[in-house]
Amino acid sequence: MNLKMLCTGAMALSMMTGAALAEHGGALDEPTKMAPFYTAADMKTLKSEADFKAAWEGLKDEDRSSIKQECGGIASDDQGHGAFCTMVGHQ
Repeated sequence: MNLKMLCTGAMALSMMTGAALAEHGGALDEPTKMAPFYTAADMKTLKSEADFKAAWEGLKDEDRSSIKQECGGIASDDQGHGAFCTMVGHQ
């Protein structure tokens, strides 16, 4: 009986953790907000610093705030948004 309870608890914990990770989907995952910062639709190469700054200033205050908050938890070497967040730190 204890083994069954332990397994059930472990399963529930893993499901909750997976759901929490899947819910991230913030501003950094919205292509319409991110596209102005990149040179192409594949969003692999950031625009020049001047163009990045212009796109940054074109955002609403609440969008800039949420992006800064999301970038606060991302390491600069993160392959997904690291370079972007480094540029955000320079704004």
